[in-house]
Amino acid sequence: MIVVKIMTTVLVVAGVGWFANFGVRSIPIKYVRTEGVFQYLSKDEIKTALQPLVMTSFFDADMQTIHQAVSELTWVDTVTIKRVWPDAIDIKIREKKPYVRWGSERLVSARGEIIIPKNMDPFKTLPLLQGPELQQVKTLEIMKGINTALADQSMKMAEFTINDRWAWKIKLTTGLEILLGRNEQLKKLQRFLKTLDVLGPEQVEKMAIVDLRYPNGYAVSWYPETEEIDWSHRFSTDSDTSAILGRQKNVPIRNVK
Repeated sequence: MIVVKIMTTVLVVAGVGWFANFGVRSIPIKYVRTEGVFQYLSKDEIKTALQPLVMTSFFDADMQTIHQAVSELTWVDTVTIKRVWPDAIDIKIREKKPYVRWGSERLVSARGEIIIPKNMDPFKTLPLLQGPELQQVKTLEIMKGINTALADQSMKMAEFTINDRWAWKIKLTTGLEILLGRNEQLKKLQRFLKTLDVLGPEQVEKMAIVDLRYPNGYAVSWYPETEEIDWSHRFSTDSDTSAILGRQKNVPIRNVK
């Protein structure tokens, strides 16, 4: 069976060559069909990239060059191209999907690919990710892990920043800022989230800044006119959480002006 298949392939190729010698090679391309769901990629962009490459015959069209030209478009993720006898080329495109903003002028896909759009305005509602240059993949993976932890508390991230010293900072959609520092950030975040049930949503809403950079507790900057909390009453509700909060007694509690 294997020998027959090889022979059949050879015969077909030989046949194509024979027809080409008699003018079939000059058949022009009449149709270039593109398939895909496009939100950001325009068909005009595709047409502009393809037009000079398909003004040739069906057999002379360079599939590799066409593939490269389409792949280089800003919003193209993957491309597959094939000839369809007798006069068409089919192109299937999958579009890139922006996941977060990367700084002020770029986007990052869920796989960590940089996207540079012509206009950032349509993406202002995406979370903002900021980190060391060329470290978008690592920064994004950290952000995803934090998002998972926050989701358990029905919290949503608006911004995540890692500075050049690899200190982390979170800003929630509510405006609350969480400072995590450079060491044991996830451990400190989990410790803070564990205290939220004791504090209650009303108190959490009054927090402006939470500083988790302390080894055994955290400091809170409250919004103005926030009433003082009766810590002794709250300590009695949960022994584990009381131990965490109890270590805060000597940690400065600041009001935001």
